[in-house]
Amino acid sequence: MNLKRSGVLLASLVTLLLTGCNAAINRFAFYPERTEKLASFQLPPNVNDVFLVTDDSIKIHSYFIPDNSSRKLLIYFHGNAGNISGRLDDLMTISRFGISVLGVSYRGYGKSDGRPSERGIYADGEAALKYATEDLGFALGNIILFGHSLGSTVAINTARNRNIAGLILVSPLASGADQARQSGFGSVAFVAGDAFDNIGKIEDVRSPILIIHGTNDRVIPVEMGRRLYRKAHGRKQLVMIEGGGHNDLPTRFATEYWGPVSAYVAAMPPGI
Repeated sequence: MNLKRSGVLLASLVTLLLTGCNAAINRFAFYPERTEKLASFQLPPNVNDVFLVTDDSIKIHSYFIPDNSSRKLLIYFHGNAGNISGRLDDLMTISRFGISVLGVSYRGYGKSDGRPSERGIYADGEAALKYATEDLGFALGNIILFGHSLGSTVAINTARNRNIAGLILVSPLASGADQARQSGFGSVAFVAGDAFDNIGKIEDVRSPILIIHGTNDRVIPVEMGRRLYRKAHGRKQLVMIEGGGHNDLPTRFATEYWGPVSAYVAAMPPGI
């Protein structure tokens, strides 16, 4: 181990001891940006700024793109960096598949209040589902949850033991401990405990699952996607994109990526 890596690990251990495990995990897990890429007046005409309130009274910013010809909705949970404004192109692409889209910016990200934490982003996921059913009027059985990278943890946690229409996971991690080992923190990975425990929760998902992962993902290795696929019950599909990385699937591999997403949405019943 080189001196630089040793110093990083030592600093991590000190942080853990001084701040406690949860605070340290949150520090390393989240990289929010407050700055929005577009002001509200610059948004396309069909993209609406909406705000929802969580059970712990945090105001969360989201984009809602309605499709008045469809009773279906996809709720999009983004990765650990940036905010939802950086995913607007993805949201608009999905909206062209004949489905309404709600894209969520977690607490502490963009225009959302609060500070991010594992428990907090799960509360944000619950608030998004509640907003979708109670305020927007979508039936639970007409809702697809979509999670990219860290967003997969929110999507899986929200989907557990619910009869939603489906679950799409893109470049999902298996667990916080696995991700710590992948990132070079193997000697302190044990402190992650059951944080971000996708592999333990996915057995509770009742809905059809689509997992998409690039074979050249150096952030979250494709083996994590394979493990989740093997652990999942019921109808499931694994799409491995040859040569795909962590953040280039929607652009560099657009056909291989958007094709399965579009087909998955199209295969969903028309809604009640």
